[in-house]
Amino acid sequence: MPCARRTRPAARFPLEIRVARTPESPALIFRPGMLPRGESLFPGGVPALRAPDETDPLPASDRLETVTFRELDRLTLAIARSFAAHGIAAGERVGLLLRSGPAYPALLLGLLRAGAVAVPVSTRVPETAVPPLLHRIGCRRLVADRGEPGAAAGLTIIDSSELLLEAGSQRSAAAAALEGARLPPFDPGADATVVFTSGSTGAPKAALHSFESHWASAVGANRNLPLRPGDRWLLTLPLWHVGGLAIVFRCLHGGAAIAFAGEKEPLADAIAGLRATHVSLVPTQLYRLLREPRGRAALRGLKAVLLGGGPAAPVLIEEALQAGTRLLTSYGSTETASQATATAPGDPPEALNTAGRPLAFRQVAITADGEILVRGRTLFRGYLEESGTRAARDPAGWFHTGDLGHFDADGRLNVTGRRDTMFISGGENIHPEEIEREILRFPGVLETIVVPVPDAEFGARPAAFLRTVDEHLPAAADLERFLRQRLPGFKVPVRYLAWPTVKVGLKPDRRALAALAPTDPETLIYP
Repeated sequence: MPCARRTRPAARFPLEIRVARTPESPALIFRPGMLPRGESLFPGGVPALRAPDETDPLPASDRLETVTFRELDRLTLAIARSFAAHGIAAGERVGLLLRSGPAYPALLLGLLRAGAVAVPVSTRVPETAVPPLLHRIGCRRLVADRGEPGAAAGLTIIDSSELLLEAGSQRSAAAAALEGARLPPFDPGADATVVFTSGSTGAPKAALHSFESHWASAVGANRNLPLRPGDRWLLTLPLWHVGGLAIVFRCLHGGAAIAFAGEKEPLADAIAGLRATHVSLVPTQLYRLLREPRGRAALRGLKAVLLGGGPAAPVLIEEALQAGTRLLTSYGSTETASQATATAPGDPPEALNTAGRPLAFRQVAITADGEILVRGRTLFRGYLEESGTRAARDPAGWFHTGDLGHFDADGRLNVTGRRDTMFISGGENIHPEEIEREILRFPGVLETIVVPVPDAEFGARPAAFLRTVDEHLPAAADLERFLRQRLPGFKVPVRYLAWPTVKVGLKPDRRALAALAPTDPETLIYP
């Protein structure tokens, strides 16, 4: 498979290039109060946008705030100089532990502009676990919201609010020093980010990316699903996740705005109220939007819905299409800077049950035993460890994903499972994802995860956690009868359990769920 032509390295920081093209286009759109206001941050204040006409779903008294690309360029340049004034050097790794909001991409881009390496940290990481997580990759400074973390042993904390105000100050005594702080020339090939994997099968790994890998990912994704000035991508994924980061780079490349919902704002209200054109959803979010008229109307108004976070039930995809939703599906990973393959606008409905075709600047291959390999300009450099950077490519440049799959006759990728989730039951290999695909065909099942549970006779047997549309488990006998028509008997789960009430993140942690699966028959939902 020939590799697509290379991206042309940017001679200037890409935000400067975007400003030269569309300086007054919105770059950030958000609810009032999500950024400091006034002359200290934006001379003259942040302009407010009125609802454009009486048909807009927002009340006339409501307002949105915007930061144009020109304003974002000036702000991130000031932030970069402020970082330099704090003594942060090119190549230094700096953690970001921030709540979602318009300040996050400004601080992220400012850090990259200063030549530093941004290390986004999940807000779900326990406070005491943050220092050791950063120490093992040589990170000693952390930009955090005020008061977080309270016990950051061994880390130098930079308060994000104070940094924003300092960077935006036009009249402070430090302004001259900030203006004079020298910044290194922009190098797209230098280290840019460290993104932690989800850790769905173990401890998170630290994937090291260059700016160029993120940029090639954005360019290829935008060739498949074009973004233009005036488009608005509602950020529903956290910016410590590679999917959230990818939205920042796609919008910067295409000139679209990143839209931020208010805290605890319902998703349907956010899509309509922020006039979003694009959104990334997981199956549960899509299902909930389809359950209410306002949600269905919001979905119909979108140019595209990128569905990810795991396989979606065919019935959910069909319902969404019947409601007029423009769906796309994809496959990717932290190591590939988000998408490796994706379906395209206009693909036939049956294509949405696949992960689509490889995007530009990526190559995908399948080994003889079914493992998915990827390589190309979007691929990460390796995993950071205490001993250094561990390479993760074979001699031919391929990254072995550990995922299993195959291409169909139309060249679309079908992902069938993972090597490291396989377990043996009575001498037979069981791939949980095969069972999950069949369970998802059962009426009313929205999500499922199959895990092994100990068994004295067979060593292990499959058990299934289920999330259903009405939050009630189907009758065990009905499930078993349905699955025995589609699977060998040894692959039919011996237990069906309610979806756990604890948070399982963007990707369910199979090990954690296996530990939750009870072994005492008296505690089972269905023994």
